[in-house]
Amino acid sequence: MPLKFVLRPNEKVIINGAVIGAGDRPGSFFLYNTANFLRGREVLKEEQIDCIEKKLYFVIQLVYIFPEDSTLNLQRFASILDETREARPDASKMLDEIARLVESRNYYRALKLCRKLFRTADGGSLDGGMADSATGDDEDPPSTDRTP
Repeated sequence: MPLKFVLRPNEKVIINGAVIGAGDRPGSFFLYNTANFLRGREVLKEEQIDCIEKKLYFVIQLVYIFPEDSTLNLQRFASILDETREARPDASKMLDEIARLVESRNYYRALKLCRKLFRTADGGSLDGGMADSATGDDEDPPSTDRTP
C-alpha cells in the first residue's frame, strides 16, 4: 500500500533531497517506494540554529535528506554529539538513544527524539513550531513508505 500525503496550498515537502511544493491549491500525492521524506514544518533551516540541540538536529537532518554526503555529515554528527553531551549532561540517556538511532540509520526517529531536547533546553520551548503535537509524530515516520 503506498504512502499518501496531502500538501496544503504553498506547503513543501522534501523527498530524497528534492523539494516539492504545492501551488495555490492542495494536492494529493502517493509514494510507491522507499524514500527519505520530511515535511516542511519538520525541516530546520540553518539560520534557525540558535542552540546546540538544534545544531545536532540539523546535522542529523542533513544525513537523512542527503545520504550522498553522509560520510562527512556523520563525522560532523559525532563532533556535535560530543559538544551536546558536554552542554547537556542532563540529557545523557536521550543522547545515547539518538546516537543508537543514527548508528542504526533510523534518522527520522533520531530527529523526532532530538526535537524533544528543544523543549527542555533552558527550561522553555525552543522547538520553533516543530513540537510533536505540531507534526503529528505519534504516527509512523513518513519515510517508512510502502511498496504496492
